[in-house]
Amino acid sequence: MADTTNILALEHPVLPVLTQRRSPRAYTNQPVPADALKQVFAAASSAASCFGEQPWRYLVGNRETSSEAYDKILTSMGEFNQVWAKNAPVLVVSIAKLHFSHDENPNAWARHDVGQATATLAIQATELGLQIHQMAGFSADKIREAFTIPAGYEPVALFTIGYPGDASLLSEGLRDKELASRTRKPLAEFVFEGGWPGLQDERYDQADV
Repeated sequence: MADTTNILALEHPVLPVLTQRRSPRAYTNQPVPADALKQVFAAASSAASCFGEQPWRYLVGNRETSSEAYDKILTSMGEFNQVWAKNAPVLVVSIAKLHFSHDENPNAWARHDVGQATATLAIQATELGLQIHQMAGFSADKIREAFTIPAGYEPVALFTIGYPGDASLLSEGLRDKELASRTRKPLAEFVFEGGWPGLQDERYDQADV
């Protein structure tokens, strides 16, 4: 079962695993079993994608089994992220294939679909008692060079995979972030039924001119 501490409170009931998902910076050094990693990435493969293209690719650095790749991913991060991410046993790069396989046309939805796959992966990880922390603080150029990523593929984000650790072992600033209350915007701020807020008034104003 997933860690049930620091549960997210939402306006309406949702699947419990969704409220348990979070983005920790504290990790134990416990290795992630190979079978658990396979489950996590199998979950990613279940995500929807435009034309069923499945444009996601994942480069995995496992400290136990692929330490060289692990180090390459770690050193591509900004210093702030390296400080805590080095404790996670698995580091991953998500990558988007930018063209459709069936006709080689640009896939404008590739990054969206990679995000869908990684979100699905994160929920499966939470169900297994794991957590992931996605980050943008890395050099895509360093990743591209370190792994000789070919043209037509673009690094999207990095993330950690591991078991949540003791937040008290983090530096003060990171510890505060780890223990801070989790909040989300109310639905009224991002769900607009019938049209964009204020758009109807704007139309009337234009008609009167």
